[in-house]
Amino acid sequence: MRILICEDSVLLREGIARLLTDAGHDVVAQLPDATALEAAIAAADPDLAILDVRMPPTRTNEGILAAIGIRSRGDRPRVLVLSQYVEERYAADLIASGPAGFGYLLKDRVADVRDFLAAVEQVAAGGTVLDPEVVSQLLARRRHDGRTERLTPRERQVLALMAEGASNQAIADRLYVSAGSVEKHITAVFQKLELEPEDGNRRVLAVLAHLDAPRTGGGAPDAPGGIR
Repeated sequence: MRILICEDSVLLREGIARLLTDAGHDVVAQLPDATALEAAIAAADPDLAILDVRMPPTRTNEGILAAIGIRSRGDRPRVLVLSQYVEERYAADLIASGPAGFGYLLKDRVADVRDFLAAVEQVAAGGTVLDPEVVSQLLARRRHDGRTERLTPRERQVLALMAEGASNQAIADRLYVSAGSVEKHITAVFQKLELEPEDGNRRVLAVLAHLDAPRTGGGAPDAPGGIR
């Protein structure tokens, strides 16, 4: 896989590059800020861009705005955002900017190299990976609309785990229920959110129904979840 890294911390940038190279990936560009990001993407044609949120010159939102811009222009490269913080305003915009192929991880909560590499591969393959703290903060700040009010506490819990990218079996393991029960809850979520089979990736659309402000929202899940 061809990967671009945009991270202002040289130690972290080099460390991520070494991890990815050791895992068999090709790091095609390493940038200290987003100034030359578009040119680097055009020249290197990466499959995945890993971006820090806060970078020079202002160290506020350069990285996440660049991520939103990349996703608004198509599905390549996929985007994985790494941050010290949950930038709630922009995180919701990032999620709403496309149905798949993105991730948002908090640096201090990446505790296992294998999990990080799995997240990289999942995002590059078109999947969605969200740190549970990102999900919790976004869900907590939204109010319910008419559709999400229809969900039971268990259905909201299942939806929060779906938002983190968990498979049906992973959700079942976290909630100590059968995979069949999870399938029934997910079917109920789709029905109550009025998502039809022809709507495409209904899992992502269901998550967006919670996170897409200001029309819709969601409440905090009954228990925290974890990324796959």
